[in-house]
Amino acid sequence: MTKVLAACAALLAAAALAGCGSSEEAAPPDTTEPETTHTTTTETPPTETAPTAPAPVTVRIAVRSGRPVGGIARPKVRQGDRVVLVVSADTAGDVHLHGYDLERRVAPGAPARIGFRATIPGRFEIELHAHPEVHIGELTVTP
Repeated sequence: MTKVLAACAALLAAAALAGCGSSEEAAPPDTTEPETTHTTTTETPPTETAPTAPAPVTVRIAVRSGRPVGGIARPKVRQGDRVVLVVSADTAGDVHLHGYDLERRVAPGAPARIGFRATIPGRFEIELHAHPEVHIGELTVTP
């Protein structure tokens, strides 16, 4: 054990003498690589879910034998709502939404679909332009 202590003391003395040299002496090149620490941070941004748009208001009107089934439809929606008007008929013609001036073809087995945003407040007539023309609904858009 004394030999180990003597060896450690000799190493310490040699290290102290090496550090005490004059500034004119060239220091031996440092062959040890500097210790580098890499810190990687992965930051996950908070997940934001986009608010889901409300489903469109679907208004269904069926026309049989020249008359709207159940009578004239009187749907009400709020201004800004997305609306889908679906009209089925047992005769061919054009479904016309007055005020918005939207028109789609309808035929037996091929319903008319009119999708739009209710941006204009008021009451709007829905007609089936066939022979004869048929008043099938009144859409009310409230502010």
